[in-house]
Amino acid sequence: MDYTELANQLIIHFNEIRKNQHQKAIDETMGGEAFALLYSWKKSGYVQPSEMSGKMSVSSARMAVILNRLEAKGLITRQIDKVDRRKILVSLTPAGKEAAGAYSKKALSGAVNMLEMLGEQDAKEFVRILGRLADFTP
Repeated sequence: MDYTELANQLIIHFNEIRKNQHQKAIDETMGGEAFALLYSWKKSGYVQPSEMSGKMSVSSARMAVILNRLEAKGLITRQIDKVDRRKILVSLTPAGKEAAGAYSKKALSGAVNMLEMLGEQDAKEFVRILGRLADFTP
């Protein structure tokens, strides 16, 4: 099998998907502020900025910008950890929890639409293959 040619086709398809409106909606839901809100929401408590920046693979400076925007919008609060005063703890405000829930619904709706377009058999196969790829990721 010629994996090089197959890889070229894969790259072309990924680029076509990235131009697609559905992918743009998913990217918007899973990037930056939305990701930080969803991550905090799923942790359902306090989270440290360093933990979020690690999960998002962004610098601490980029994470600070994201958190500053969320705080300015009244979606998060930051406070000093009472146990270790060197640490900052981030938590969602009620408005932040509401926004995170809305992002979650939007992401799920987009994923459902995409899977419906594939049809039952291809959707199951797609999710199975993504699961295999996730198993290879360190």
